Amino acid sequence: MPAPLKFAYWVPNVSGGLVTSRIEQRTDWGYDYNRELAVLAENNGFEYALTQVRYTASYGAAYQHESTGFSLALLLATQRLKVIAAVHPGLWHPGVLAKFVASADVLSGGRAAVNVVSGWFKDEFTGLGEPWLEHDERYRRSEEFIRVLKELWTNDAAEFRGDFYRIHDFDIKPKPLSTPDRPHPEVFQGGNSTAARKLAGRVSDWYFSNGKDFDGFSEQVAEVRGYAAEHNHAVRFGLNGFVIARDTEAEARDVLREIVDKADVQAVEGFRSAVQQAGRSTSDKKGMWADSEFADLVQYNDGFRTGLIGTPEQIARRAVEYKRRGADLLLLGFLHYHEDVEYFGREVLPIIRELEKELDATAATPGPVGSFS
Repeated sequence: MPAPLKFAYWVPNVSGGLVTSRIEQRTDWGYDYNRELAVLAENNGFEYALTQVRYTASYGAAYQHESTGFSLALLLATQRLKVIAAVHPGLWHPGVLAKFVASADVLSGGRAAVNVVSGWFKDEFTGLGEPWLEHDERYRRSEEFIRVLKELWTNDAAEFRGDFYRIHDFDIKPKPLSTPDRPHPEVFQGGNSTAARKLAGRVSDWYFSNGKDFDGFSEQVAEVRGYAAEHNHAVRFGLNGFVIARDTEAEARDVLREIVDKADVQAVEGFRSAVQQAGRSTSDKKGMWADSEFADLVQYNDGFRTGLIGTPEQIARRAVEYKRRGADLLLLGFLHYHEDVEYFGREVLPIIRELEKELDATAATPGPVGSFS
């Protein structure tokens, strides 16, 4: 029986919410709000939360809490939620991070995870006096970073020799918790480029896709699965989406229209200039945000593209179609987090679970497979 579709949410630990717009957002970046949100989310069907990483003010995000410390605080405030801390190779040494995550994992009963971000914001590196590597070199460094994490988490006399990191006879204790299904904390990684896809196919546990329509997501899944098969490696897939669920489709579309109409144009254009340069810096021009339009970037991970906008049933059908195409997890953002997460758990998730039963029954029956779009 296929596993149920999992759900994660973007932690709003950065000011400005999840859209770069002057629309009202009843979402707060502070700890008290986020503690309540984490408990609400784990009680409404969310298994994971992803804490964002920003080190300096940029593009409408004037304030930001550091991701690893904030993640630990949320882990200790919850009972079941798994919290993924976004981290940058080049700003962290993998041995130091491995130690921190091991402690967080033990303290939380095995619920810590990391999202390795190779880097798109050049100013964060140069402003801290760190070198800004060429695109594919950043992904080579990320691969070594992930291999060092796993080596330190699983071996008592860790050894690694690469171009960026060298570890010799190094032991960290306590080790993170280990089970047959989860031998070490899960490692997530995103990126649209060929270098990112090959990295996922070699070493990552999860591959995150930016917002994509059905065909765009299917293409990514097929390519990454091909790389994984070459390396006898198993990888699961997460997809970013921004949810606007309302009682009628017209209400949901009106909210989307208002978000875009009230966009902070200067902030969006600044973000677009930074990230499209990054996306187009790859040799095949397939990097993150390389083809994003202005409206896509108002939600800065292309979340509108996934199309989770409409009535609960419309959103549920679209979510299950993404599952049919290979999604194991949906990473979701919302406008008014407390209200929208509760609405999702109450109105959308039960329909998803019923549709999954239909999908599983169809998959078990010979014959053509239908669509849930």
